[in-house]
Amino acid sequence: MQYTAGVRRTASALVVVATAAALMTGCTPSGEAGAAGEPSQSVQSPAPGTAAGGSGSGGTGRAKPSAPVSPAVSGGKAKPCTIDDVKVTEARQAAVRPPGTGTGAAIVAVTNVSKSACTLQGFPTVAGAGNGSPGKNVPLATTHSGSAATVSLAPGARAWTKLTFVNVQGEADGYCESGATPASFPTLVVGVPGAGAHQTALDDGVLALCDNKATVTAYSATKPS
Repeated sequence: MQYTAGVRRTASALVVVATAAALMTGCTPSGEAGAAGEPSQSVQSPAPGTAAGGSGSGGTGRAKPSAPVSPAVSGGKAKPCTIDDVKVTEARQAAVRPPGTGTGAAIVAVTNVSKSACTLQGFPTVAGAGNGSPGKNVPLATTHSGSAATVSLAPGARAWTKLTFVNVQGEADGYCESGATPASFPTLVVGVPGAGAHQTALDDGVLALCDNKATVTAYSATKPS
């Protein structure tokens, strides 16, 4: 009991000394006295984002590390395809043609050749290529079949459209039942909405048609027959 009383007296003396020193310098003590007999410790402000004090029931005095923050995930949609994103990679006679004689059909595939997903929507434009000069292209009057929906193309994925037109009749140069002059195009210029015009040839022949018109379906992720 004498030892304990001696510690209390010592602590009281320290408080008196500290108070006197503060009055002499004009400063206010920045903290309260610690437990009796313990040396004073400096207190540092916790780092931003951490809680003051220790973790757990024991309290080590160390701040908990901040939990890692996951990077934001973009919820935006794929961008529309541009002329640099897509390329016509297939054009050939369709296996299935509308009923009736004198009708031809071709299917055309557009492929996303970029490294990012993109979207397209709408109907193609079609023209017969004119001897290497865009100014001599012969646009076809197109009739739309069905409705257009947005097609999302991952890298390497395809969108398809089907062209239906009036075939040239007869042999050799042939004739058109309408009386129009038959037209023959070694290559086509197929337009993709928002992604430019792309020249291509049919893989299995030359496009010969009458009346310079065609019916076209909207671009779709489903390959037509």
